[in-house]
Amino acid sequence: MRKLSRRLAIVALLFSVLFAPLRSTTAADFKREVIYQIITDRFFDGSSSNNNPSQSSGLYDSTKTNWRAYWGGDLAGIQQKMSYLAGMGVTAIWISPPVDNLNTNIPDGSGNPTASYHGYQARDFKRIEEHFGNSSNSWTEFDNLVTAAHANGIKVIVDFAPNHSTQNNAGEFGALYDNGTFLGNFTSDSNGYFHHNANISGSGWDDRYQAQYFTLFDLADINQQHPTMDAYLKAAAQLFQQHGVDGFRIDAIKHLNWGWQYSLANSIYTYGDSFLFGEWFQSGTSDPLYRDSYKYANKTGISMLDFPLNTAIRNVFGSTNANFSEIDSVISQEGSNFTWKEDLVTFIDNHDMARFLSINNNNNRLHEALAFTLTSRGIPCIYYGTEQYLHNDTSGGTDPYNRPMMTNFSTSTTAYQLINKLSTLRRNNPAIAYGSMGQRWINNDVYIYERRFFGNVVLIAINKNETTGYSISGLNTSLPTGSYSDYLTGLLGGSSITVNTGSGGNNPVTTFTLPAHTVAVWQFTEGASTPQIGSIGPTVGQPGVKTVIAGKDFGSTTGTVKFGTTTATVNSWTPTQITVTTPSVTNGNYTVTVTNSTSQVSNGIQYTVLTAKLIPITFTVNNATPTQVGDYIFLTGNTVELSNWSTTWDAAIGPMLTPNYPNWFLVASVPAGQTIQFKFIKIAANGTVTWEAGSNHTYTVPTSGTGSVNVNWQY
Repeated sequence: MRKLSRRLAIVALLFSVLFAPLRSTTAADFKREVIYQIITDRFFDGSSSNNNPSQSSGLYDSTKTNWRAYWGGDLAGIQQKMSYLAGMGVTAIWISPPVDNLNTNIPDGSGNPTASYHGYQARDFKRIEEHFGNSSNSWTEFDNLVTAAHANGIKVIVDFAPNHSTQNNAGEFGALYDNGTFLGNFTSDSNGYFHHNANISGSGWDDRYQAQYFTLFDLADINQQHPTMDAYLKAAAQLFQQHGVDGFRIDAIKHLNWGWQYSLANSIYTYGDSFLFGEWFQSGTSDPLYRDSYKYANKTGISMLDFPLNTAIRNVFGSTNANFSEIDSVISQEGSNFTWKEDLVTFIDNHDMARFLSINNNNNRLHEALAFTLTSRGIPCIYYGTEQYLHNDTSGGTDPYNRPMMTNFSTSTTAYQLINKLSTLRRNNPAIAYGSMGQRWINNDVYIYERRFFGNVVLIAINKNETTGYSISGLNTSLPTGSYSDYLTGLLGGSSITVNTGSGGNNPVTTFTLPAHTVAVWQFTEGASTPQIGSIGPTVGQPGVKTVIAGKDFGSTTGTVKFGTTTATVNSWTPTQITVTTPSVTNGNYTVTVTNSTSQVSNGIQYTVLTAKLIPITFTVNNATPTQVGDYIFLTGNTVELSNWSTTWDAAIGPMLTPNYPNWFLVASVPAGQTIQFKFIKIAANGTVTWEAGSNHTYTVPTSGTGSVNVNWQY
């Protein structure tokens, strides 16, 4: 019996290894993922032992009537629901900040106690909050969560909020700790760890200086350029990497020092494999800082939440019932501006806005908005409970009523099944993850668009009208000739179509009727082909940094990868993902290609090779040439980090900031240990460029920490 038991145990072990859910070994390519955003405190109470911990007692409300208190959700609760998440097709979870938070009550305007249940008032970035883990603030429960997630094929993203600590006027007065050791606070800030400016208000939200250096809602604003804070925050991020996280959602990137964030991203990518995206709130592509946002995303290696598309989605599918042309316009505009538009994280709602069903309590529209988000370009993110139609409409459903406790975990809702089906499609058809997006047929109520990656095609049709079906004639597609059944098998009312022979990727579809409130999906996956690159990540790094190339048909046998004409060292190779080390080449932009073992060469994809790891330096130029409204001073120089002497608005470093006109400053991340050359230029409102006179300025960048350089404009 003992031998039989041992044999059974061995068989069971082999079974668990062979049939365990598959998790990609790399995180840098997130385009194939479906993210699920969780407010940890409001998801599931997995352990009552941490509901009212001694060091922060009195912040928990068992009645769940105080919407600004802890309600008991924790990391153990998420872990216990891992199979539920995996069954929905979730492949990544984004959890609210898990770090040790404010330990005291702060009365609200009505005298009611409030708590930092949401996680955005950090007191120690290197310990886990006791309400989410345990009373010793150890990493045990966090590690258990990561292990369980990875075993279920799910990656883990942590919300990271390096802009601020706690409220500067109450509680602990912004106090920061380094793994339990007191660093300082806002009130007695002799070291200069914090900025001491007023709250952002009025037009300041769109002012570049105030947006980055003023205060958010009385939260003690961290001075990331202080060498102690710079090292502390980067070490905290690295600590999460050591504990197995796959990515970071960076809070309030619009309100962090933009130039410093280049070095933060570089620090994370240098340490190891990760995916980064951030929150830059803006209403649309006409936002005053929209141009700054896409310049940031194109250069930092940090993607962002797609707020312009979110606004359009809520307008089109929500209560205003706007025409589909609004979505189509945003897709087109962002497609022209964002280099890495497929990395934008798309969503219909989140923790900072009323849930979709609070603005339009219509499940048909919710399904349509979900289907669009899951099939359009970008990485979809689902807010917890959406699949259970969770919403509370008190006070319009805004904060905190957009954060109710999760109550149902049904696997049979239409939304749950929809997410599962379209997540599977995203994994199986690279057109969804990597493909182009083009409108094929549109009117006020109907949007038919196509995703295409070489010979892989997905055609999606949405009719959001509640009562009227439409006859669809004159529709062309890249789908090959043939009949196609609805991939959703009629879940949202779709049916089959017939594609006829055409030319040039325009095969006519036989006229058909698209019924009211219907979503239909038709798809084709091509067979073996030449190597096809769909993604590279990170998109920027110095020699020695590992980067992941993803796509299809790379082959099982290792081939070669070239940065321009230089062959890179291959670390791993599969038919869909290759990891390589950035080679030692001159800094600049390179086209990366893959050649398989049979000498077939792929398409190219852009990658920026830096000179060395990045150090954040404050550049100040005094008494700059006079400027008028709409004119700005920029920095340019002799390395790719300084734009290689570019003089265009989108490429040069800036615009600089001028709280003390005519002196201008900004932080730029430049290569460690290098002697750089630079100058300042004025780009006028009409595009005219004025250079300062004299020889190039020079500066030797320190090998670590932060730095500054202060010069006068040369006339």
